[in-house]
Amino acid sequence: MSDAQIILFLLTSLLVIVTPGQDMVLVMSRSLAQGSSAGMATASGISVGLLGHTALAALGLGSILMASSALFLVLKLVGAAYLVYLGVRLLRAPAAALELSGARASSLVKLFAEGALSNLSNPKVTIFYLAFLPQFVPADAEHPTLLLVALGTAFSLLTLLVKGLVGLFSGALSAWLRARPRVLTGVYRTSGAVMVGLGVKLALERRT
Repeated sequence: MSDAQIILFLLTSLLVIVTPGQDMVLVMSRSLAQGSSAGMATASGISVGLLGHTALAALGLGSILMASSALFLVLKLVGAAYLVYLGVRLLRAPAAALELSGARASSLVKLFAEGALSNLSNPKVTIFYLAFLPQFVPADAEHPTLLLVALGTAFSLLTLLVKGLVGLFSGALSAWLRARPRVLTGVYRTSGAVMVGLGVKLALERRT
């Protein structure tokens, strides 16, 4: 890859990563709920999920997903159902639970797993990887598969950096919000509604 291609890849990747989506909402909601460490754990899980998509793209399995309508539908519905589940949990959480800093808190391991599952169960990410990464692999590349893995890993690390910072600074607001339960309740309800909306959007989305 030339220097110009590397710069273009990094700039395009950052633009994609900072665009609000289900991963960003998940990181912010977890960070606001339990603090910076929870948001960063969720961001780490999301980044590991991206490595899974990188492996699929490198192995050529992403093309199978694109070719199989049934497989795409199953994975899409699983991802949509999981998003709705997360959103409903936020919508139904009692106000009293939101006021307690340690009540019903998920472990960092569980938050990490939730982040990874949320990302891995989204077929749009797999198809994005399959469509996006190969554009930066030169036709005359000596080791195209290794280059694809390197690009996917770089995208994952950039995601961890950006979303980790989002989790860090969102978590800094958690103490202030806990002291204002009505505001915190509103944040949870809003985040829950957004998560449900994203899940419904994913379920209704058609292949192009």
